[in-house]
Amino acid sequence: MSRIPFAKPDITEKEVQAAADAIRSGWVTTGENAEKFETEFAQYLGSSELQCVAVNSATAALHLAVEALGIGPGDEVLVPTWTFTSTAEVVRYVGADPVLVDSNPNTYLMSLEDAETKVSPMTKAIIPVHFAGLPVNRDALNKFAHSHQLKVIEDAAHSLPTMSGGRMIGDIQPEDATEAVCFSFYATKTMTTGEGGMLVTRNKALARRAKTMRLHGISRDVFDRYSSLDASWFYEVIAPGFKYNLGDIAAAIGRVQLGRLDEMTARRTEIARRLTVELDGLPIKLPVQESEARGHSWHLYAIQILSDSRVDRDTFIQVMRENEIGCSVHFIPLHKHPYYKQQYSYKPEEFPVAEECFRKTVSLPIYSSLSDDEVTRIIETIKKIVV
Repeated sequence: MSRIPFAKPDITEKEVQAAADAIRSGWVTTGENAEKFETEFAQYLGSSELQCVAVNSATAALHLAVEALGIGPGDEVLVPTWTFTSTAEVVRYVGADPVLVDSNPNTYLMSLEDAETKVSPMTKAIIPVHFAGLPVNRDALNKFAHSHQLKVIEDAAHSLPTMSGGRMIGDIQPEDATEAVCFSFYATKTMTTGEGGMLVTRNKALARRAKTMRLHGISRDVFDRYSSLDASWFYEVIAPGFKYNLGDIAAAIGRVQLGRLDEMTARRTEIARRLTVELDGLPIKLPVQESEARGHSWHLYAIQILSDSRVDRDTFIQVMRENEIGCSVHFIPLHKHPYYKQQYSYKPEEFPVAEECFRKTVSLPIYSSLSDDEVTRIIETIKKIVV
C-alpha cells in the first residue's frame, strides 16, 4: 500500500524547465524573473494599481509590512491565536506586542467580537488570517478597522486564489483599511516556489520601503546594480535592512505555477466538494464551504472529530497514519505555546473557542496532485475509523 502524504507540491516538467533555464541564464539571484513575477502577480490579482514585492517567505512579507508601517515598541497588534507563529512573531521582531484573539467557532477565523474587547489605546494594527483559504469578511473587517483607526495587514498565506465580495483577496481598493496583503509560496501552499512569498500593497511608499529593506536597506535593487552600465558598483545603505529577496530560480518556478494556479485550484475544489459530499452524515464537523459571496482556495480541509465518533482526534490521526495516510493539525493555538504563555501569561480560559476547536480539529490531505483513487482511499479509511 503506497503512502499518501499530508501535502505534496504539484510540480511538472514546465517548472523543471523554467528552473533549468534560469540556472543556464547565468543570473540566479533576484533579477528579471523576479521582476516579471511581481508584474504577473499584480495582473493575476486584477489591478494595475497594485505594488508587488517578491520575498523569500510570507513571514518576510509580514515583517516588512509591519516595519514599513512604523509599528514598534509600546504598540500592540491584534493577532488570532488560531494561526502559525509567524503571524505573531513578526510583531515581536519590531519590539511591539501581539495581543491574541479567540476564534469564530464555525470558521476558525478571528472573532471580531473578541477583538473588540482587546482593543486598547496602544493598539495600532490588526493582522487577520484567511484560515485554510476561507476569507475574512471584508466589510466587517473594514468597519472594525476604520472604527478603531487600525492599520490592516492581511495574512493570506492560505488564500491564493480566494474571492471575497466579488474581489480577489489581495485586490486592495482605496476604500479598504488594508495596507498590505501577504502571500506564501511555501511547498505546501496552493502554488509554490519552494520557499517564497509576496507582499501586495497600493501604498507606493510602503512598497518602496519594503523593496529597500528586503535587501539590507540598500538603495538600489541587486538586479539594477549588476545589470546597469552606470556606476554599477555604487550603492548606499539607508537603513539596517534584512536578507529577504527572492532568487530568480524560485521566481521562474513561481511564474509557471502562477500560470497553472487556476487549474490546480479547480482540482483542489473538486476534491473538497467530493470530501464534503461523501463525509456528510458522519460524526464529523465539516468545514464551511465556498459560496457566491465567499470563495475558498482549499489550501486546507480541516474537520472536527465529534464526540459521538468511535475515536478522538489523536487516535484518528494515529490510525490514519497506520493506514499510510498523513494528516496534520492546524493549528496548535499560539496561547498554548511556551513562549506566548510565559511572555504574556495567557490562560486557556481566555480562548474557549480555540481550546474547544483544538481538541477536535484535524487537517486531511488535499492537494491538486491527489488522484481519484487516493481520495477514495482517504474517504473509505475515515468511514472505517469514525463509525
